[in-house]
Parts: sequence; structure tokens; C-alpha cells
Amino acid sequence: MSYALWKDGEIVLTGSAGAYSRTEDRALTDDVLYGVGSISKTYTAVLMMTLVEAGKVDLDQPVTTYLPGFTMADPRYEDITVRMLLNHSSGLMGSAGPSSFLFGDGAHDASDDLLERLSTQTLQADPGAYSVYSNDSYTLAQLVIEAASGMDYGAYLHEAVIEPLGLENTFVPADNVAADRFARTYLSAGDDRALPTETVAALATGGVYASASDLAAFGGALCGEGLLTEASLEAMAADEYLRGMWPEDSEGDALAYGLGWDSVHMFPFNQSGIQALVKGGDTLMYHSGLVVLPDHDMAAAVVSSGGASTFDQAAAARILIDALAEEGVTVDETAALDQAEASPMPEELTALSGPYGTSTLLYDVDITADGTMTLTVAGVSVPLTYRADGTFRDEANSMLLRLVEEDNGRTYLFQKAYTPLPGLAPTCVAEYVMERLPEHEADQEALAAWYAREGKIYLQTNERYTSSLYPLSGVFAAISFQGVPEGAESYMLTNQIVDANTAVPVLQIPGVGSRDSGTVYIRDVDGVEYIELNGGLYMDASAAPAVYPGDASYCTIQPDGGARWHTVGEAAGKTMTVTVPDNGGFCVYNADMTLAASSWIYGDTEAVLPEGGLIVFAGDPGARFLVSMS
Repeated sequence: MSYALWKDGEIVLTGSAGAYSRTEDRALTDDVLYGVGSISKTYTAVLMMTLVEAGKVDLDQPVTTYLPGFTMADPRYEDITVRMLLNHSSGLMGSAGPSSFLFGDGAHDASDDLLERLSTQTLQADPGAYSVYSNDSYTLAQLVIEAASGMDYGAYLHEAVIEPLGLENTFVPADNVAADRFARTYLSAGDDRALPTETVAALATGGVYASASDLAAFGGALCGEGLLTEASLEAMAADEYLRGMWPEDSEGDALAYGLGWDSVHMFPFNQSGIQALVKGGDTLMYHSGLVVLPDHDMAAAVVSSGGASTFDQAAAARILIDALAEEGVTVDETAALDQAEASPMPEELTALSGPYGTSTLLYDVDITADGTMTLTVAGVSVPLTYRADGTFRDEANSMLLRLVEEDNGRTYLFQKAYTPLPGLAPTCVAEYVMERLPEHEADQEALAAWYAREGKIYLQTNERYTSSLYPLSGVFAAISFQGVPEGAESYMLTNQIVDANTAVPVLQIPGVGSRDSGTVYIRDVDGVEYIELNGGLYMDASAAPAVYPGDASYCTIQPDGGARWHTVGEAAGKTMTVTVPDNGGFCVYNADMTLAASSWIYGDTEAVLPEGGLIVFAGDPGARFLVSMS
């Protein structure tokens, strides 16, 4: 990891920890690059504000003003404004889409097929109803920027930000920066083979690379006029999250969206009347945190290969807290819930027991007359007891939950908790963490069709051959109804089953709880069952043919560009040797779906085929593989 502190117009502190590489004797210097992930969204918001200042974009005009080709299978899309893209209130489902995370491939741009992908989607809520983290909103913002500026995103970033600020270590994938400029990354703890450079093809969402110093200097440029006017800076730092539904008592939460900022009131600075702007970023390999104190002309950045943006942000906050202390400014770091006495619980709260969830997790909430709330997820249960202030708390008083019936008629669980991080700054959560699933009963025929898919494995067919999901085993999907709590039997996870082949998302949770939602469709293609989700296509693994076990065969990628999957079958134990085309790659997986070989990331051209394993060949249409067995 690397870090830097900007103050009063210059970098005044840099440093690093760890190593550049596991095998190379090389210093981890200040010019080493990292993917800054979603901090790219802050760059995107800045670019949009330069166009606003130039009179080329109006934040409150519909997106269709600038992108007349933007349509959706939901008439409400016409109400989405540019502002809603930047404050996460567009209502878009939020997925980053297929082929967004790649290795060693700076040529692919995920925005190329965004409009086509969105054209078949619906919205998860009315535009402007609430803010929930949305990657697709920022990729759509990229297209607005390109249309209004007349330039590619990367070229405009160089012209409007990188060159004016003199940032010599800030790039986008298309800049083709040498691989040895980047901090090395690895697939697992015990594997010393460095991976190719990670590239994020959703540029405006997460595709920027930078050194720690360049990232801190970019943050510093947002402390005062120069790059943007004061009016633009104030607009970015405004309380955008309060335009829609948002929980009360949310002060200190990690999320309080501005334009391009995760929070415009970062904890614990907010406790001392200091405005702190923060943005974190996570790719699959890199992590980052940027914290800016406009009133004190300070910005700190921490970037890492491995770890998590939460820790990088807390480390950046620690640097700033210590820097303020040297100037005699104290930040109140108190991080504890107030006390609340036990109290009899209103009996009517027991009626709010039932299944709750997010877009990715399903919970069973059981509230009993004795004032106990038991929260169960993935077989783990946490008991909490009712208190006089209307909350449920754990025994250590480290977390409270409150049931809230919102104006939209839905019931939410609000959580507040503080987490001390030794050596770093403490963090706070004060948000709706889950929503009660609406009562829903699907017809028996539809339920039977979905439950018949229990335990099936599906294989993704439309990931680019350079995708990092192949080596990370992220190309597998499954449907399971194991452990479904009472009341959720007509749901596929937290999507409502509406017919034998469709399950739709219904949750509306501000913050992050309903991010990356999507309608799940089951498609039949030439007698093979596929899952379709936000543009991703997954075929029933049982339809994959066995690889030809004879001496030699060819595998050719068809005009549709779909990856071709095979089971190992009778070839188990044989050595497969592959002549790999320049525009393709293959992977071999063990029976447990862990990676056994990869031509793209490791240069493998042969592999001993494992019993019960799988093989995938992917590439551009027409890519041809010669496969030999011995």
C-alpha cells in the first residue's frame, strides 16, 4: 500500500508499507500505480461539472437531452436527469455489466453496449425516489460526457483534469501504460505468479489508475477554486442524499451522497464541525480511499493491492486527524452508542417478524413477546433485546436496530453501530440495512418450475476472454432454496417469483441495500436453459458436452461470440495441449470450480485434466483452438 498527504498546494508526506512484488527486489516508490476503482466516479463528477460550467450540460435536464438513443423498457426512464446519475438516484438497477473487470486488456470499453443492455431493463424505483449506489449510472454519465464534450472519456479526462493539474501518474486503460508501473497483484496467498495488469472497462465508474500522490493532489484540487469554480465545488459537496428517502439519525453513516462523493460528512470529522468529503474504491484487485478537508486545504489518499477501501479510507482519515492535531485542531473520535435501559416491548411489534433482505442476502427476523429480536442469516443467529428508546440492542451495546415504517409503506431495519479500527480512524454505520419482504404468493406451477432448478450449476457464456472473472471463478451461478425462512417461499433469494421463468426485484433500500438488483429471466435457447441477469448469460452446465478425448480436435468460437464450455468427461487424467489464438483464451477448472490452468493470465498451453472438471474456450468470433490429448 502507498499513501500521500496534500496540504496547502503540495504533497507534504508520502510513504508505503508492504512490498511491490512477492518475487522482485524492487522498492515500492511513490510513482507506483494502483487502480483507484470507484474514486473514478469523483473524476467523472468533476468532468461533468466542467461541462456544466461551459454551458454544455444542465444537471437537471433529462439524460435523453444529451443521449437521444437512450431508452428503457420502463417509461420512467425519461425522468432521469444528469444529476440523478451523479447522486445515485436514477433508479437504474446498478450493475456494472458483463466484461467490466479484465486483465491486460485496455482496449475494451464497457460503455459500448450499455444503451443496448439498458434498453431491455426496467427501473427499481421512480427516478429521484432515493439514492442507492449505481455503477451503471456513472457509465451512462460517461456517455453524456462524451456526447457533450465531443471527446472520448479518457481524452477529455486528460484535457480537463490530468494536464491542468500536472498529474504525471494518472492514466486510463487506453493509455497503454507499461505493466511494471503497477503494484503487483496475485490470485491467492500461496501463488507467487503475478497477474497481468487489471483494467476496469467501465471507465467513468472505476477505470482510472493513479499513484497515491497524484490521487491526493487531485483531492487537493477540490479544496478551492482553480480546477472548478466555488459554485461547482459547493454543488458537489451538497447534501444530495437528502433529496429522496433517507433514514433519520443517519449522521455519521459511511454514506451521505454528494455528486461524486460517498459522503459529504465523513465520521468522525462531522462530530467536530469539520466537513470531510470521502470516496472509496474497490476493484477486484485494488482498493483505495480519498478524504478531502476543503476548509483546511488538506487531502489524503491511501491505495493498496489487497485489503479493502474501508480500511484505506480509515487510514487516510487517521493521517488527516494527526495532521490537524499538529496544527492544534482536535477531532472528536468518540465512537460509542448511548445507553438505553431494557423495557417491555409493544406486543404489536411481533407482527413485524418475517423475512427481510437486501439484493444479495436473505434474513429471518423473529420478534417474540418477551422483547427479543433474533436475526438469522446463513445459519448464524444474533439475539437482541428491546430497550426503552424503541431499539433492539446486543448484549455489548455495540449495535442497535430499529424497526421503521417509511412513508412508502415499507418496513425497514435501521442499524447504528460504531467500529473501532486499531491504528486507524473509527467508522460508523447508521443506515437502513434491510427491508421486510412484501407478502407474495406465487402460483404452484411457477414455484415447482423454480424449485426444480435447486442445485443446478450455470456457466457464463458472454464474458470476454480477458475477463478477470474466469481466473477468479466468477463465471459460475447456482439457484438454491436451502434455508428459506417462512414467508419467503415465493422468492428466489429476494426477487419475487412471478412466473415459471421470471423473478423480479422488489426491494427499495437507500444507500447500498438494493444496489445491483436485477430481474432474473430463464431463457430457452435451442433446448438449453439459460439464466439472464443484467446482460449476463449463464447456460445450464448439464448441457455442456464432454471434450473430445481423442488425439486432436478444434474448438471454434461461433459468430455470436459465446464462450464454449466442456466437461472433462473421459479425458480425465490426460494432458490437454492447446494452440491458443491471439484473440482467445482457455481455462481449466477442478471439480470444485477452482482454477487449474489459464492461458490468458499465466500463459498455460497445457493442463492435466482433473476428474469432474470443466474447460472453457473464449474469444472473439472466429477464434480457433487446436486441442491435442496425450
